[in-house]
Amino acid sequence: MIKAFNNLRISASGLSAERLRMDTIASNIANVDTTRGTNGQPYRRKIAVFQENLTNQLNKQNGQYEQTPLGVKAVGIVDDQSPLRRVYDPSNPDADAQGYVSKPNVNILNEMADMMVATRSYEANIDAISSEKTMFSKALEIGK
Repeated sequence: MIKAFNNLRISASGLSAERLRMDTIASNIANVDTTRGTNGQPYRRKIAVFQENLTNQLNKQNGQYEQTPLGVKAVGIVDDQSPLRRVYDPSNPDADAQGYVSKPNVNILNEMADMMVATRSYEANIDAISSEKTMFSKALEIGK
């Protein structure tokens, strides 16, 4: 593995992670009023979960293995277990005996804030890739 490309690999994994997070947020926004899903229950907010992606590489100077970062990887998408919203609407076919409807635990303001953070992170990774490409180009020009 060429170490010169580690930064590109890390930024590329960040782009993939933020894309998954944006897709998850878009799904949450699209289902903000879904009171009955395929399982018969109200939609539950989804959260993308990531962890750092590390690899063990042998350090030839001291003969020991060291963990080298490769960026982030998606571990999965989990349901947010916070309570569902209950709204009084006895005319709704999904209302319970007391006339309350369980609505998804999606808050549009939180989703929009998360979308802005994901967008900024995506842009930061794009900028890092662009800077890395510029440095590679300048390094190649030195050799001319």
